Order: sequence, then structure tokens, then C-alpha cells
Amino acid sequence: MTYLTLEQMIVATAEAVRPPERLTVSQAAEKYRYLNNPGSYVGQWSNDKTPYMVEPMDVLTSLDYTGMVFAGPARTGKSDSLFNWIAHTSICDPSDMMAVAMTQTVARDWSQGDLGKFFRNSKEVGKRLTPGRQNDNVHDKKFLSGMRLQIKWPVISELSGKTVPRVWFMDYDRMPQDIDKEGNPYDLGKKRTQTFGRYGMTVAEASPGFDVENSKWVATTPHEAPPTKGILALYNRGDRRRWHWRCPQCNESFEPSFKLLSWPDSADFVEAAEQVVMACPHDGFPMTPDMQYDLNLGGRWVKEGMVWTPEDKMVGTPRRTDIASFWMKGPAAAFTTWNALVVKYLTAMDEYAKSGDEAPLKTTTNTDQGEPYTPKAMESGRLPEDLKARAEDWGGSRVEPIVPLGVRFLIATVDVQARAFVVHVHGFGVGGDVWLVDMFKIRKAERRDQDGDPLILDPAGFGEDWQTLRDQVINRSYPLADGLGRMIVKLTGCDSGGREGVTTNAYAFWRSLRDSGTGEHVRFQLVKGEPKPAAPRFRIGHPDAQRRDKMTAARGDVPVAFLNSNMLKDMVSGMLGRTEPGGGMIHFPRWYDEFGKEENINWLYTQLTSEIRSEKGWLNPSKRRNEAFDLLYYALGMCLDSRVRLEHIDWNNAPDWAGEWEQNSLVIRTDGRLPFQSKTDDDGDLANLAELLA
Repeated sequence: MTYLTLEQMIVATAEAVRPPERLTVSQAAEKYRYLNNPGSYVGQWSNDKTPYMVEPMDVLTSLDYTGMVFAGPARTGKSDSLFNWIAHTSICDPSDMMAVAMTQTVARDWSQGDLGKFFRNSKEVGKRLTPGRQNDNVHDKKFLSGMRLQIKWPVISELSGKTVPRVWFMDYDRMPQDIDKEGNPYDLGKKRTQTFGRYGMTVAEASPGFDVENSKWVATTPHEAPPTKGILALYNRGDRRRWHWRCPQCNESFEPSFKLLSWPDSADFVEAAEQVVMACPHDGFPMTPDMQYDLNLGGRWVKEGMVWTPEDKMVGTPRRTDIASFWMKGPAAAFTTWNALVVKYLTAMDEYAKSGDEAPLKTTTNTDQGEPYTPKAMESGRLPEDLKARAEDWGGSRVEPIVPLGVRFLIATVDVQARAFVVHVHGFGVGGDVWLVDMFKIRKAERRDQDGDPLILDPAGFGEDWQTLRDQVINRSYPLADGLGRMIVKLTGCDSGGREGVTTNAYAFWRSLRDSGTGEHVRFQLVKGEPKPAAPRFRIGHPDAQRRDKMTAARGDVPVAFLNSNMLKDMVSGMLGRTEPGGGMIHFPRWYDEFGKEENINWLYTQLTSEIRSEKGWLNPSKRRNEAFDLLYYALGMCLDSRVRLEHIDWNNAPDWAGEWEQNSLVIRTDGRLPFQSKTDDDGDLANLAELLA
């Protein structure tokens, strides 16, 4: 650039030495940003229009974070935050920047279109551009302050070998997620800002664009996003902030999302959408679309681990990370309406129903609702969270589970693993309802090492390890919810297959129970799945009944229950779908969440939904753990045994072992008497119990 006088040179260079103006990004936006969008908004930027963008913008200059991630629907104003950051950087805090668009073509169009319009309308920013084609071109903008803005696209040549303190990725989910096999764009961008330490900032924003990768996923924390690529994967790395509103009636906070919207059924989608309301998840108060503006003004971002109390306090321990991450859902977006959300959704669903085309449904889910999409092909009927949401608080704990009200008898089932027995205990009651009373693993054998410590269980290698089932399962009892006694397990079903040696040891264990004289073999049943379509649901067989060779595992003397796995799993699936007590609903304990202290608390619900039904039967295409599903169908199979015959019980005239607790023969009374003892009988033993239950 050529200067004609010394004064011109001084004026031109003064911008570079001017002290910074102490404003936040959101304050600079209100002072320097002007919008001229006829039909939408014309005027100075107002933070009141998009109050949810204030905190994400102000984080951009925080020294506590080196990254910011914003996931949300279209028409939130998230893309405009880049212009506000440019305004703040060019005027208040000069520093080099890089804006990365999806492709080179998009980068050129954005530079010549939206960016050029921004410079023209926001004159305080535009006048700070250095004139001249060399300084102001499509992919390079230089400012009088010395700041440089680069407009690039995600290729390795643009995301390597450069040192830039501030990088912004536009519409991140529409970019390739692996740049020349060197990593995702965000991580490559962070390498560019790394030199500047806490003064560097890497930003990504987008509407979710990648499909959910596991339809059986359940969040382990309230703010966790589903497993997917792109912006939500980055969001999960951060401190996971969600935009919350306050209910005008109960004053409780909640996250506004599409699933909270409700509307009447109507063939006229517009008519249905005109009556849309959002129901408060706490008290059901119906909020109307005209309340959106005020609800946003009173909204706040809540970090993972924090709770916004009715007293307007933020309490808890936030998740700590160097990335400030935000996820906002469609109903809060300032430049859309709930009516439009509903019409687009109903239209997309109608098209899917008629043609099977999921594209419109995916689009509205991603860009309008701000949610990741789960392809229909991945859905297998129900999701783990559907079951988790039904957990009930009937007392007890993981350490001391109890028998809830309604249970008349207990069935234990055992899955044999390489180094453990997995045990679930289910309670059954009137109408066939099922309660998951207990679940645990037996990992230690009664065998001891040289130091006297228990050895690891080995069901295939050591037949004596099966003896742990006697006290820990077969003869187990549980306290009743009313505190007046304990209930004994009626029947135990145990898998008889597995690694080489399991079947031999299983049969030997049953024989040991039979030969012990205690009668425990009457309450222990080996089982085996039988997936043949024509097989009965339940039958007792005696493997190798024609062989009498004492050296073989099966000599025809051990009864094995053969269960039609497909038919029984169909029964389980139907029962898992029931949401009203009676008729076979399955109940889950709230205390199960305590498992999270040692392992993933979602394994139970994931295992119960790990299989899908096909024309060939039940399949586990992802090869996920499914013991809970197997043990539940084992329990239903045991109920078909002649010792139970659940389907034939007349609950008004039930057997004594399935009666009310006061008369139930499986209940040990508080005075210590066994159920088969009279007040004068002190000679009861397990043989008596076995005879009673047979």
C-alpha cells in the first residue's frame, strides 16, 4: 500500500498500536455488529434475541478453555457467532484467525457472500480492512491492526504447517472426518493453535449430521450424547452444557426438546401443528409457542454434574475439561417455530410411511430438532432407555435385595461362564408379572491357594467349583419387603453347556445333589436351549438315555430341560413391551444403578435388547453380551416345568408355595421356623423341604 503523506501513514498504522477495548465477544457484537436481513431481522445485534449464544461467545476469550464446541439445530444464530468473533478480534483483541468451510467452493461462496455482506453492514469492522487486492481477496483478509483472517477448507495442506491462534470450523458435520488419514479436522485444527497455549482457541459448530452408531446405547450421565461421529463426539469431550428453561408454573428447570412437544392427531398436519404445546416434564404444565422468547430470556446453560435449583442456584461439581461444549435442541432456536418443527416432522413421517424414504426424516431430525438420527434398520423394537425409565423403587439395595410386594415365588437362573457363574433371581406374582429381585456373579471358588485365599472359579476345569451353587443360589433366601420373614428360592435353572468340560461337571453336580440325600436335586434343573422351530417350549429329556457307559457325561440318568429359545424369547420380548402391571409386566429395581460404581450401569438394559427378531429366529448381529436376556427366558422356561406350571395357577386358590406371604410355604417366619415346620416340629431339614416342593 502506498502512502502520499506521513499523516496517512500514521493514521493507517495507529490501529495496530491502539490499546485493546475491554469488551466480551457478546458485548462487542451489540456494539459493532449490524444485520440487514429483510424479512428476518434488520438492526443492531441483540443478545436478547439469542440469549443462549451469549455464554458460548464469551467463552471464546476465556483463558480457562482452549476449545469451544456448539451442537444445535439450524436457525439458532450459531453461525453468526463467527462474525461476532471476527468483529471482536478485529477491533478489541487483534489476533490471526482461520475460518474453515466444508469445501473450497463453499469457502469461496461464503467469503464473497456472507462475509462480504458482514463487512459492508458492520462498518466499524469493514473500515479496518487493509485495502488492496493483495490484502483483501477471497481467501485472505488483512486488517490495519495486523490481524489476518484466512478462509480455508479441510485438506491436509491447509490444516498442517500453519500456526494460527484462533480456528473456527463451520458446519463441522458436513466435513470429512478423516483428513488424508491423519485425523479429524478438529484435532488437526487444535494442533495449529497449540503453540499459543491457553491463548489459543479452536471452535467447531454444526447441526448433528452423523447417525447414531449404537441404537442400544443408554446415557451413563444425564448430559452424555449418543455414540456418533462429528460434532456430538466433540461435545462429549467437553464439559457438556445443555440449555435449560424454567417451568412458569412449578419453577423446576428442564431441557426443551422435541420429545416434550405434543399435538392432537389430525390428517391436516398444519391444523395439528397449530395446537402444539410443550409439557413440563415435572408437572405437565402446557407451555405455548408464544412463551418461547421469555423462556429463552430466563434460560441458563447447565454443565454436566450441575443442577439448577428452583432457588436459582447452580449446585454440584462440573465436569472438568479444556473444551467448553454446548448442545441445544430445536424448540429453543430463536429463528424457528414449534409449528414448523411439527409440520416438518409429520410430513417426513408421512413420506417414510408411504415410500420408505428416510432422508426427509433424517434431515428434520438433524437440522430442525438438533438431534442425531437413528436409522430404522438399526432399531430392534425398543431401546435400553425405555426399560431403564421403568425402574421402580421398592426398597432394598445391591447389598441386601428384598422381595417386593406382589412376588409369590422366586426362580433363580444361572449362566455358566469361563471364570464365573452369572446369577439372576426373578420373582413371579399374580397374572405372571415378573420382578428382577437380584443379580450377581460368583467369581471365587471354595478351593484355596497356598496362602489360603480363594481361587478363581473354573466351572469347566474343576467339578468341585459347582458346589458354590448350593449355598449361594439353591438354598438362598431373601428378606420380604414387609420385614416379617424371608423367602426361599423355589427352583434354580442352570445352563448345562459351554466350554469343554462344563457339561460333564454340570451332570456330575446334579448327581451329587441327588446322592447327598438332601433332596436339593429336586430344586435344581439343568437347561439347554433348543432353537428348532418345531420344538416344544419346554420338555424334559435324558441325554444319551440308551448309553450306560459310566465314563461318559450323559448316561441317561440326568434330566435336562430343553427350552425352545425362539418361542420363549418371543414371550420375553412381548413382556418387555408391557408397561402396565398385570398380565406379565417385567419390573426392574431402582437400586440397580448402584452397579455404576464398579461397571457400566447400562449393561442390564443393553443385554435385554441386544438381540433382534428375524425370520430365522432371534439373532445377535453385534455379538453383544446377552446373559440377561438368556437368564430371563430360562426363568420363563422354568415356569413351564411341572413343579411350577405358572400358566395354570389359579391365584384365588394358589398352591401353598405361591400363596400370600402369611400362608406361603416358602417364607421363613420371623420366629425362625422353616415353612414346612409346625410349632412343635423341630426336625425339619432340606429333605422335608424338597419333598414339600416336589
